[in-house]
Amino acid sequence: MAKNVQTVYVCSECGAVSPRWLGRCPSCQAFNTMTEEITAPAPKVQKTTPTMPKATPLSKVEYKSYGRTSSGISEFDTVIGGGIVKGSLILLGGDPGIGKSTLLTQIAAALSSNHKVLYFSAEESCSQVKMRAERLGAGCGDMLLINETCIDGLEAELDGVEFCVIDSIQAVYTEDLSSSAGSVGQVRECATRLMRIAKSRGITFFIIGHVTKEGSLAGPKVLEHIMDTVLYFEGENQENYRILRSVKNRFGNVSEVGVFEMTDSGIVAVNDYSGIFLSESRGQEAGAVVTPAQTGNRCMNVEVQTLISKTTFGQPRRMSLGIDYNKLALLTAVLEKRCGVHLGSYDVYVNVMGGMRLNEPSADLAVCAALASSYHDAPIDKYTAVFGEVGLTGEVRAVSYAEKRVAECIKMGFKKVLVPAKNMKSMTKYLDKIDIVPVLYVGTMVKALFKN
Repeated sequence: MAKNVQTVYVCSECGAVSPRWLGRCPSCQAFNTMTEEITAPAPKVQKTTPTMPKATPLSKVEYKSYGRTSSGISEFDTVIGGGIVKGSLILLGGDPGIGKSTLLTQIAAALSSNHKVLYFSAEESCSQVKMRAERLGAGCGDMLLINETCIDGLEAELDGVEFCVIDSIQAVYTEDLSSSAGSVGQVRECATRLMRIAKSRGITFFIIGHVTKEGSLAGPKVLEHIMDTVLYFEGENQENYRILRSVKNRFGNVSEVGVFEMTDSGIVAVNDYSGIFLSESRGQEAGAVVTPAQTGNRCMNVEVQTLISKTTFGQPRRMSLGIDYNKLALLTAVLEKRCGVHLGSYDVYVNVMGGMRLNEPSADLAVCAALASSYHDAPIDKYTAVFGEVGLTGEVRAVSYAEKRVAECIKMGFKKVLVPAKNMKSMTKYLDKIDIVPVLYVGTMVKALFKN
């Protein structure tokens, strides 16, 4: 080992540095995340006095308009704020096999017809990228391909390039650091170098990022801070539908989402998403109910399905897909205590149609209604929707976007909607269009749905 070279341990989750190995990171409290990295002192350079720009009053700052370029996919443009901004960094994360490379290959192919595009592939060979492009039926035009893992020579290949895809940031490295690709130092240094190139030369970078088993982007948090836009591609591998969610956007709204469908010919934008998360046979069997879910700026009617069966073990099982497990345990306890729905000797299974994930509290009342329907073995009418937040006392609390949810139910032809009683003040204009039932307690909802 060279003189003055030091060994440090860096947390792969938060980037905290320790001079020795620790089983638990003192910063983020994560276990077994400290990885060894070799650091060398920076070369000595002659210090120069930096020239600081003069401060300018806000009233004299000129407004700069950012031109946008269409990606060729309407839903993607909607999520990022109307189009691609020149010189921006867009980070796309998602589970393995969800379709990140497929989506960016389609976007790169669409842009290559009028712009110079470079695809920097560190995980696949050029022939694999071409094979995928031909399978998608994408006319790639003059799109440039590079199969390389070292990012040091990238800048020399960017002459005249307007858009560049990096696949992926965890697979590239720089020789300035001795640590392996994907380490905290490498990810941070490579991302910083891409940011400098993007801002100085006006090149837009699409960067693919891996995620951890918890679903967050792998690497230090500084990776997300550097980016202008951070997108998450969500969905189940077994389902055809995907959700593109914006969690950070310096040039648009962070609450936008896009709906896509995975087909044999690639990823297709779904412009009319009404009814795609509903089953055709709803209302015929017990345990299913529809709830209007607010996802970003869009409201979608989603079906929640439940199933209860007599447990064959000493302790009943609780399984959920699309609903947080702790939330399910809380709601079953509320039904047990406040509504007389005794689920202590039953296995409980909950599923959200289409691979959707309902993280907002407005889905609480729908889950309770579906569980009560399974318990009483009584189907809920297919034209009835339910939404509201449930507290531990059994009280149904008001939720946001209540008017928008009811309007979506009217649009889809629903005849009845159960809403929190505290949201009724804003519902007067819909009383002649749909039967609105105010609910103050969960027990009231159970009695309204299952009178017998």
